[in-house]
Amino acid sequence: MMRLRNLSVGLSALTAPFNLALAQGVEQLWTTNCINCHGERGQGGGAGTRTLLTDELFDAKHDRPFFDAIKGGLADKGMDAFGQTLKDEQVWGLVVYIRELQAREHRARVGSPKAVKGVYTSKHQDFRIETVVDKGLEVPWAVDFLPDGRMLVTDRPGPVRIHTTGKPGGKLGEPIEGTPEVRNRGQGGMMEVTVHPDYAKPGNGWIYLAFSDTDAKGAGMTKVVRGRLKEAGGKVSFVDQQTIFQARPEHYSGADHHFGSRIVFDPKDSGMLFFSIGERGAQQFAQDVTRPNGKVYRVRDDGTIPKDNPFVGKAKAYESVWSHGHRNPQGLVFDLQGRLWDTEHAPRGGDELNEVKRAANYGWPTICFGINYSGAPFQTPWQKPKAGEPELTMPALRWLPSIAACGLDVVKPGPAGEVFPNWKGDLMAGGLAGQIVERLRVKDGAVVEHEEIVHGMGRVRDVATGPDGSVYVVLNSPNKVIRLLPASK
Repeated sequence: MMRLRNLSVGLSALTAPFNLALAQGVEQLWTTNCINCHGERGQGGGAGTRTLLTDELFDAKHDRPFFDAIKGGLADKGMDAFGQTLKDEQVWGLVVYIRELQAREHRARVGSPKAVKGVYTSKHQDFRIETVVDKGLEVPWAVDFLPDGRMLVTDRPGPVRIHTTGKPGGKLGEPIEGTPEVRNRGQGGMMEVTVHPDYAKPGNGWIYLAFSDTDAKGAGMTKVVRGRLKEAGGKVSFVDQQTIFQARPEHYSGADHHFGSRIVFDPKDSGMLFFSIGERGAQQFAQDVTRPNGKVYRVRDDGTIPKDNPFVGKAKAYESVWSHGHRNPQGLVFDLQGRLWDTEHAPRGGDELNEVKRAANYGWPTICFGINYSGAPFQTPWQKPKAGEPELTMPALRWLPSIAACGLDVVKPGPAGEVFPNWKGDLMAGGLAGQIVERLRVKDGAVVEHEEIVHGMGRVRDVATGPDGSVYVVLNSPNKVIRLLPASK
């Protein structure tokens, strides 16, 4: 009750009676029932209400208190219990809309991180930013590094290129010959590139690609292959290609979105890799392990399936599935303690950071902290499984509003030592729509700190720690690659 009293100064209106269809958008709900007292922007004023636009109220810890206050009312403040006329989904939709108003005001007031004489200041580490590649890319999607420091860059229309140094002053080469043909439609194309951690060992040399494959009818699905580089006569070719994962033909889809497509290797076992596939817009299939949609997978580096995978032996299951109930995981990384994390898109609000565990169900579409893109309410976040159903795993962090989570890595030392010692072990999470890189500090599976590092330089498609320990960021609009370095270097 005390938490509701603390919020009462900001939620003491919303008093007009109404009975609306669930499909009504949150903007109209707000305009019809809240604006007279809370103001168009949530600034307050009517009936003596206080502003909602404070950093303290913007904190995620108030998600449930806001929901409870709207649904149950605040009788001592003259606020009705709107649970009598509103469905829970509508109540939560209003909470999401309040979060959007708060975020808009916060950005206008605080702005973006700014450099002073080229130096950015963060909570633990000063840094500077330099451009690595700013020409020759159409829609760069991912980067990874060869042992000699050269940088592989994927371009969504199909090319994979090598940058000669991975540093300013290097050159972007011509497209590697022989890479797979891609279905270059919508959000699909050539996406992830990952170099095997044992690349330099004799007999290895493997490079892994994730891309949108197409069938004879034009349908598509994420496919993962590996191959080697052959360099001769000034040309580079992708040879010895092998399929690591391909969905069954009947599970290809005509949809043009939610391909997932991140690949990481287990740091405790370099012969084991994990990759993600989005639910391809078919949300119901994220819960079905006989479908490839909305999953994180675990296979050996040659594509064979470990016998201890959780769904081995289950009828018609994809035995490579490690976890399910994901929407569109476009960030995937192991932290320095060996925990696997993903970031994934929700709809309008509610992007997630999840610790990915064996056989866990991450709840999509039952668990959702967002609303429909149209503004119509969708779901409440705190759904409980039905009797006999497995427990659902809640996210370690939710983003409201959505940042369109994409790209994730961990800050780690370079071969010469710690480049960012005060960020060591922190996660760096990117966002497309948010045009953001956030630093996340995790302790015992919980996020204990998160901080905006970069904002407004472009849509962040990928974040990767380079071989020297610097942090690379792949941007769209503008299409370039930048990197973060310590201020002293």
